[in-house]
Amino acid sequence: MENTRISFQNKNRTINREVEITALAFQRRPGGRGTQGYPRRMVWNDREVNFVDLGMHYLVQTGDALVKLFDLSDGSNTYRLRQADNRWTLVGMKAGS
Repeated sequence: MENTRISFQNKNRTINREVEITALAFQRRPGGRGTQGYPRRMVWNDREVNFVDLGMHYLVQTGDALVKLFDLSDGSNTYRLRQADNRWTLVGMKAGS
């Protein structure tokens, strides 16, 4: 599969494929300044993945563009998602984490 690299040594897999986010969840921002949304469910390879844990999330500025990165777990694997221009990309996953 093109744009996919698998490393069996550390169980990391680079994917870089656009995915559909079918549910969002919201939590209060630190300091109580409103709420922020994060993915709760995605469809990837015709499979629904439900996230049970929000790990780290990052806001990265590249020039004038802002990109959000999310590390999420389904209880078995960890996924890194990228949101830019209202498009979601599954950057990669780590199996068995």
